[in-house]
Amino acid sequence: MIRVESRPGESLDKTLRRFKKQCEKEGLTKDMKRTAYFEKPSERKRRKVRQAEKSREKAKIKARPAT
Repeated sequence: MIRVESRPGESLDKTLRRFKKQCEKEGLTKDMKRTAYFEKPSERKRRKVRQAEKSREKAKIKARPAT
């Protein structure tokens, strides 16, 4: 559970901004967007495959020696 307490002299806008940042950091907003609509099992598999390919490409780029 995400909890943000207002600091002394802190405006409501800044407190709300800190709360939103913590929600993003925890992945709550991304999870809510994903679960807002029904996702077919085939679409879920496709998304996971694309995600795995993306991470493999990132690992390949990181492993490449800098010249």
